[in-house]
Amino acid sequence: MASPAELTQKAKILAFATMCVGMFIALIDIQIVSASLADIGGGLSAGADETAWVQTSYLIAEIIVIPLSGWLARVMSTRWLFSASAVGFTIASMLCGMAWDINSMIFFRALQGFLGGSMIPMVFTSAFFYFSGHQRVIAAATVGALSSLAPTLGPTVGGWITSNYSWHWLFFINLVPGIFVAVVVPMLVRIDKPNLSLLKGADYLGMILLAASLGCLEYSLEEGPRLGWLGDDVIRTTVWISIVAGIGFIWRSLAYDNPVVDLRALKDRNFALGCFFSFVTGIGIFATVYLTPVFLAHVRGFSALDIGLAIFATGLFQICAIPFYTYLGRRVDLRWLMMFGMACFALSMWNFTPITHDWGWRELLLPQALRGFAQQFAVAPVVTLTLGALKPERLKQASGLFNLMRNLGGAIGIAVCGTILNDRTNLHFLRLAEHLNSANESMNNLLQNTGANMLAWGLDGGSAPTGALQQLWKLTMREAQTQTFADAFLAVMVCFLVAIVLIPLMHKVAPPKAPSADAH
Repeated sequence: MASPAELTQKAKILAFATMCVGMFIALIDIQIVSASLADIGGGLSAGADETAWVQTSYLIAEIIVIPLSGWLARVMSTRWLFSASAVGFTIASMLCGMAWDINSMIFFRALQGFLGGSMIPMVFTSAFFYFSGHQRVIAAATVGALSSLAPTLGPTVGGWITSNYSWHWLFFINLVPGIFVAVVVPMLVRIDKPNLSLLKGADYLGMILLAASLGCLEYSLEEGPRLGWLGDDVIRTTVWISIVAGIGFIWRSLAYDNPVVDLRALKDRNFALGCFFSFVTGIGIFATVYLTPVFLAHVRGFSALDIGLAIFATGLFQICAIPFYTYLGRRVDLRWLMMFGMACFALSMWNFTPITHDWGWRELLLPQALRGFAQQFAVAPVVTLTLGALKPERLKQASGLFNLMRNLGGAIGIAVCGTILNDRTNLHFLRLAEHLNSANESMNNLLQNTGANMLAWGLDGGSAPTGALQQLWKLTMREAQTQTFADAFLAVMVCFLVAIVLIPLMHKVAPPKAPSADAH
């Protein structure tokens, strides 16, 4: 294999850029269906509970394969694993677009997530192979931007496609870039060689325990808010399986000579803290991408396209932040840039808390613009500070764990926000209802005016009061939901405040030299 020094700058950039395309389509597909689930459910004659699995199945499969990608890359080589993943992802995307019922769609989405997930960590390790010095800062900024930008743009792109074409094109759109990546990667990427001898003596038990723990955990997090958490027998069972299998996996990984995931890398302070920061940024990115479309759909009644346009500012301002970060990343300690990004993210969450029922794209512009700018400064430094200090031979397996933490943070963040929306809505509704009594003059005027309007519309005298009370209930529920969204954004803000306090504990990392091919 050619070492980085033997490759031209053009060859390195082309190889890295091609891999970034593969990572981007795998990441954007996490959220590309989020604004279009109703359309998919209608097209496949499925209910809301079944349609939710179009997204859940992808996440479960992806979260299982990401930590395994390091071992798979050592067995097959980065080149052939990435190419095979791109081929499989493209075929699975085509099958998703051709799904004939909800069961086939769920199966193909799981296949798509499993095959696409392995592309994500390999781009992180490739950035450290191809580039050194200040170029590595730029590469890390690019990877960090794509990893946070893709989920953010997902609802926007998905909403536009569904409104202008059909939900089938949410998946068919992957065919051209998928084929491009599958063809070009074998031609350009020369990082390491396959090592099939690793198949003998591999930690297959550890893989099974890992898959069982993560799969059951993701299922519990996705379905827990809807089913009432441990009050449901299935959720209680999956939680126990996840805990027992997780403990078994940790014991196995620490006792086995060649574990599938290198948990020993957590002994490194920067890596351990970096995984935590990756977890927190995952909460911030995925939870807010979840909360904003749900608010716009449920409270404002926006269409998929309107939702996408309303949240577009986040991605736009993150792109604008890239040159600023690239410039400062060469001159300023990355820890302080990360602290600035985390602080801006927390401030953006605070700017969401005055949310009212009539917020649209204008009101959302400032907090979303601030969040987009913050994402670049919060995510990119974590990549360099966490992975830049590791030895090359540990980088592949450790990067899988690093990326897993971001997705876990997203899954847990969405689950907690979903629980907040369920539980706090009832609380706020009851608190508002306490003030809705006969002594409330504003309420009495509202009921009288609403009843009079309904009589004017032709309702009889007995139905008008009932209709007026129903309108009052709807208004009260709307306000309760709106207050609950403010609570959820506040909870995300607290997570970033905790992260800010821990940032000074990280060691400063000077961009090391690129590893040689022999190290891989």
